[in-house]
Amino acid sequence: MLANEDYASLTKGIQNLNFTGDSIPCRLLLTGDTAFPVLETPANNALIAASRYGKGRLVVMSHESYLNEPQFMDLLLNVISWLKPSSEAVIGIENSLGLLAQTLSISGHKIDTTSGFKEDLGVFCMTQYNESQLSEIVSFLREGGGLLIGAQACNWSECHPELNVFFDFPGNKITSVAGVYFTNKTGENGIFPVSEKPPPFPSFDDVDFSMDLKQIFNGVSSLDITGSSVVSKLLLHGPLTFPLGLTSSHQCFFAAAYYGRGRVVVGSHEGYITRLELKSFILNAISWLDAGRSGRIGVNKAMRGLIPILQAEGISCAMSNVSSEFSIYCCNSYSDAEVDKIHQFVAEGGSLLIAGHAWYWSYSHSDVPSQYPGNKILNRFGISILERTIENGNYKVPESTTNAYHFLRSVCQFLRDLKNGVEIKPPLISWLSQLNQDVSSYLKLLATPLRVSLWQELSYLVQCNLPEVSKENPVKNQSKEAFLICLAQEVNCLYDSVQEDTGELDVQGEPTRIDIDGTTLDGDTWRSTGLYLSPNKKATLVFPASAAGKGLQVQVGCQSDDLSGAAELCRAPVVIHRKNVVDEKVVISCIWGGLLYVIVKGKSQLGNVPVTIYGAEPAPTFINGQTKVSSWLDTLRTSTSPWAELSAENITLTVPTDKVRSLEDPESLMSLWDNIMSTVTDLASIPKKLPRPERIVADVQISAGFMHAGYPIMCHVPTASSLVSVTSLKKGMWGAAHELGHNQQRGVWEFPPHTTEATCNLWSVYVHEILLGIPRDNAHPALKPGDREKRIKQYLKNGAKLDEWSVWTALETYLQLQECFGWGPFKQVFSEYQTMSNVSNVKDVKMNLWAEKFSHAVNKNLASFFKAWGWPIDDATTEKLSILSEWEENPMNKYVS
Repeated sequence: MLANEDYASLTKGIQNLNFTGDSIPCRLLLTGDTAFPVLETPANNALIAASRYGKGRLVVMSHESYLNEPQFMDLLLNVISWLKPSSEAVIGIENSLGLLAQTLSISGHKIDTTSGFKEDLGVFCMTQYNESQLSEIVSFLREGGGLLIGAQACNWSECHPELNVFFDFPGNKITSVAGVYFTNKTGENGIFPVSEKPPPFPSFDDVDFSMDLKQIFNGVSSLDITGSSVVSKLLLHGPLTFPLGLTSSHQCFFAAAYYGRGRVVVGSHEGYITRLELKSFILNAISWLDAGRSGRIGVNKAMRGLIPILQAEGISCAMSNVSSEFSIYCCNSYSDAEVDKIHQFVAEGGSLLIAGHAWYWSYSHSDVPSQYPGNKILNRFGISILERTIENGNYKVPESTTNAYHFLRSVCQFLRDLKNGVEIKPPLISWLSQLNQDVSSYLKLLATPLRVSLWQELSYLVQCNLPEVSKENPVKNQSKEAFLICLAQEVNCLYDSVQEDTGELDVQGEPTRIDIDGTTLDGDTWRSTGLYLSPNKKATLVFPASAAGKGLQVQVGCQSDDLSGAAELCRAPVVIHRKNVVDEKVVISCIWGGLLYVIVKGKSQLGNVPVTIYGAEPAPTFINGQTKVSSWLDTLRTSTSPWAELSAENITLTVPTDKVRSLEDPESLMSLWDNIMSTVTDLASIPKKLPRPERIVADVQISAGFMHAGYPIMCHVPTASSLVSVTSLKKGMWGAAHELGHNQQRGVWEFPPHTTEATCNLWSVYVHEILLGIPRDNAHPALKPGDREKRIKQYLKNGAKLDEWSVWTALETYLQLQECFGWGPFKQVFSEYQTMSNVSNVKDVKMNLWAEKFSHAVNKNLASFFKAWGWPIDDATTEKLSILSEWEENPMNKYVS
């Protein structure tokens, strides 16, 4: 990064710096995109900092005396060389800095001692306790000048207790435009070493925003965000940001910030700015933003609804784009057309009122934290609008910010506690869930010196403190350990991205060349590479140029369940890592390791895609009809991959390698699975070859149930043994068939919640009876004739209420039809639905349609049958079916009569 080069230039040849003596430095607070510490004490307090603003450069010393003391002259020679825009530039030096002037002159610099700033300088060296030339100096810096400034704000703050040091201290009115602030906190004296690399993220004390809150919430006790507006969450990641609106679960929806010489207020929905219930709050916020200037307000045309509200209050305003003629500018967050102008406007004293949400934008775009238009404006101010939404409500205003959740302060507190071995205590412990979500967003922000420093510190501490997590050693969710294992995944993904951005792609070792089928029908499809990537190792995949940017992704890991909602964790909540194939080369790693896949976007037409892969090892892989049994057995003996895969035409099984160590006949196993899948498609009346093969993946912990449907179907590790045993499968496989049935359910003929766990069992019955020869009453104990009879009678005794028609009771309805008419009508009806369009999603309408379709499929009037089961058969359907002959064999007749 550029900051690394800048730091090296500033500290060249400097081993340590002597801060002993009578001068007491103040701590510097750093924010913004370009600021970085040059000297940091062992207590992580920044005493010297550098930054850029516009075309210019800035160095800040934490006491004015340091600009004129012998022990700093070697450093200051480096500083001046870095600040100079050209070799011939003249260095302007305040009269009080005689030693600095002498040193620079002896070193060959052109100097001009002066009582104040003047034009035609290349660098200006100054102490700052007055504001006489404030605008000229900031303009000089913005246009390419170099500025060296020394001051300390502790004494000033004691003399001006009623003023805000960040906003009112004269020195900050210059340095803050570049993200460096003098604070009223004292730093240490001592001789401090200068590190070879830029120091870590400097510490900062919690800032007291109580006076700001008092003004903003004058006469306001709560913020009413009830109603239909869907609101985004705000992430606060700047030291000078503070929450104004927080939900009971610590989610922020209004926030404020100091930035440069200006102020910012952010709302997470533009409708709130003109909401009647928030009028007093908004007017107070506008008063705070104005900071006593009684200036005019510029209102972007997209926020024109604010103008009559302001005019009714006698506030001068005009519809306009951003301009220095205004004290406040109001806009929404949906455009970044004015981003540079807004940054300068706020940095140099204007204030910003901005609002909008990001959840809708996220539906068609990715990377909200860094790419959402509003965030291109707001990230520099330390606030981001996220795609996550929050719960509407009427929330009390915060009385202080001391104990309110704030991402940056919370994560820094967590790091301090972790370093010091301190137990995580309230309120931090209650914030870990929120902190975990926010870390993920924070790590997606564009790199700045301070963010990279914090990322590196997070990475180091995770590596040193990563807890063990397994079935034998579970950890409680929302604990320190859970947070660390989540953080480990996020940091690893970030490390991946940084490596790729810097071009550090490892293409050493023997490559594996494979061909990926880049043609898909519906749904994103995982293509197995047959390779395993070890934990913390990296793989490099080389794609043809024609495949880049076509929706392909690389994925490490197959256990795709997110366990964030689990009370206890046997593994990290997320253990897969994906990267988009945007260039020919993709580097990827995963802290947990995993099988390696290429994901092909649904409806792709890429044809054959050759891929060369470095850094991954072969995993035990068997593809029925392609892999030789001898090759399978050889890989089993030599591979260290903990996961193996077996594939048939329509299904892939991913199981622990230990579960298949003794599998010497994979052909028989996968041939049986071929037949199982053929039976599944037969009942569904779909082509024998699925649009994408089903997948069943074993995992140490899954997000729901004994197994659950989806892509992939997930099961617990112990279940894997029965899936890879021909003997076990032939004895029964109700669970797997049940989940495969779930994946065949279609909304047009499903009636949730009643049939969700019922109609999927039609496939379980069908596979067992048709393929495995196991009668339904032996396939599952719930289908014993006596139990079925009891369920019917109890359901009817309770009044045949549809609310009680579910699972086995609902399945009974379909089984009665099947036992009288066979499987043919089901296949016919399923087939017919596949050609239908514009089917209503209203449950009663759908149930009437099913009754009608099935009646015609069997050429019988089944209206009375469905009515007996409590179905809402209407008069129109009854009339339509009256033309068919009555179903004399209706099995419900004996119950209802």
